[in-house]
Amino acid sequence: MTATYDTIGIDYARLRLPDPRIAARIEAALGDARTVLNVGAGTGSYEPVDRAVTALEPSAEMIRQRPVGTAPAVQGVAEALPFPDQSFDAAMAVLTVHHWTDQRRGLAELRRVARGSIVILTYDPAFRGFWLADDYLPALTALDEAKMPSLTLYREVLGDVRIEPVPIPHDCRDGFLCAYWRRPAAYLDPRLRAAMSSFHLIGDVSEPIARLEADLASGTWQARHGHLLDREELDLGYRLVVAG
Repeated sequence: MTATYDTIGIDYARLRLPDPRIAARIEAALGDARTVLNVGAGTGSYEPVDRAVTALEPSAEMIRQRPVGTAPAVQGVAEALPFPDQSFDAAMAVLTVHHWTDQRRGLAELRRVARGSIVILTYDPAFRGFWLADDYLPALTALDEAKMPSLTLYREVLGDVRIEPVPIPHDCRDGFLCAYWRRPAAYLDPRLRAAMSSFHLIGDVSEPIARLEADLASGTWQARHGHLLDREELDLGYRLVVAG
């Protein structure tokens, strides 16, 4: 079995650390569930440590990087979960739905194996307003529209859901795409970009990244977006979807 993160996830465990504020939101949404399936589990970020967690992950590289003591991992895909019906109290999926080949089927599989809550951290493809996409990489917006499911899909498949914004703190520990919204120079670092699947999918970004570097050096970025430097957190389109 091969997966995107077999290629781009070489240093993932060090660059994609769980942010405790986001983790607290996920933990609260899981309620009193004791057994939890984590689908698209990666290296174990955001897995609760005080519950019985089973991890499912398609990438052998991600499984290899899981620290000693984390939940047992099964290699597999969301669209065909290798578990009986209602095997778990709850299921979770963190920033992974956009990688699934059949999102509707994957969500139906989560509903099949979970007796209770389903907690999904995802991104609203209708969101606009991230300076990196607006000023430098409009391909990010096109990618979101192509890869990210509409929020209506969750209601169609899972039924009654609660959808909550998840503002991103300015010092977010998790190096996902929008994590560095107040630290623009971070996007100049190819090591950090390598842990973001969007850059892998877009391909060559040397020209827009060179423009960003020039704008930071000249003060152009600061003139446009300096107001962000006073913000502690920012809504950038990340959403927590919770189905009962």
